Amino acid sequence: MEVLGPMDVVYARCCGIDIHKQTAVACVIRSDTPGPPRKQIRTFGTMPDDLLALADWLRTEGVSHVAMESTGVYWKPPYNLLEGEFEVILANAQHIKAVPGRKTDVQDAEWIADLLRHGLLKASFVPDRPQRELRELTRYRTSLVRERAAEVNRLQKTLEGANIKLGDVASDILGLSARQMLEGLVTGTDPTILAQFARGRLREKIPQLERALAGHFAAHQRFLLATQLAHIDYLDALIEQLSAEVAQRLAPFAPLIERLDAIPGIARRTAEIVLAEIGTDVHRFPTAAHLASWAGMCPGQHESAGKQTSGKTRKGSPWLRSALVEAATAAAKSKRSYLASQYSRLARRRGAKKAAVAVGHSILVIIWHLLEHDCPYVDLGSTYFDQRDHSHVKRHLVQRLEQLGYAVTLSRAAA
Repeated sequence: MEVLGPMDVVYARCCGIDIHKQTAVACVIRSDTPGPPRKQIRTFGTMPDDLLALADWLRTEGVSHVAMESTGVYWKPPYNLLEGEFEVILANAQHIKAVPGRKTDVQDAEWIADLLRHGLLKASFVPDRPQRELRELTRYRTSLVRERAAEVNRLQKTLEGANIKLGDVASDILGLSARQMLEGLVTGTDPTILAQFARGRLREKIPQLERALAGHFAAHQRFLLATQLAHIDYLDALIEQLSAEVAQRLAPFAPLIERLDAIPGIARRTAEIVLAEIGTDVHRFPTAAHLASWAGMCPGQHESAGKQTSGKTRKGSPWLRSALVEAATAAAKSKRSYLASQYSRLARRRGAKKAAVAVGHSILVIIWHLLEHDCPYVDLGSTYFDQRDHSHVKRHLVQRLEQLGYAVTLSRAAA
């Protein structure tokens, strides 16, 4: 096989597109005829009929490969239209920056086309259409969940402004008991009566509830509280509808979701987000390290003059990254698990945030192996690290006791 040089022509007929919200500048380069390559540049709109005209022009010119930048969401309309007929390459904008100097849309399109012509563009991972649709659903649901959390914070702020200390007594201000008390506050019910709405173990705190609910609730605060409760109910209904749609689309992959759900910290909603972001087929990632690098869940590498500088993680996929960090935080609270043990070891030395990212990386590696090898999750146990570093743990504990003035003699327990 002949190895092509860096400036050898790889694609004889290709096109580079510089995309904006309302315009798309396309540059077609043809080098399949004798003489210098021939360039043609045309500007199209981004309306559906304009993009169809772009596709017709590329078809007429015999273009085989098309490249464009991943600019916001503007790349999606032309990509969706062209992907079925042409080999479309979506490139990271940071990877194809031109030499600083004069910059125009035409020059950008020519630069993209020239890089594509010589095979110097690396395609970003773009999933197929069903997975892209699933991503939009799960990402919108995540946005609504965050909006709901913000609205709950605003509700708590309204209560504090009225000197209502319900959150100091009830652990969940939107629980069954607390929600009934909030609705009673809107109607102006007496605090003594409201405290009797407590259920279960909360009834032990009725005296504290009577004091917490005896604030100064003005008319505008009642209006705000009623509006916020209605908004939260509306968001709950939307989130439920989206969850039902996501569950329906992922119904054929129910065994995969159950397999991921067995990992500490991973609930069904998190498993759905993971499958929407990375897909159900992980063969596109040769190793777990490739997947972790793509997701931005591993340390970066920056070396100059033999010195290691910043090792911060890259941005990666923010939706997948946030889901994994949340899962890591939840796994840290699980009892007698490998992930909880790993979190506690790292948090003591590196801090809670770095420990959460590291555990999130471990969760992603576990997910890759479960999907790649089609196997169930088996927890290594909370004593895994102690057993692996048995001699180190023994020596460290003996030294600590000796520093306290004890003479230590070790002997193995009888089997």
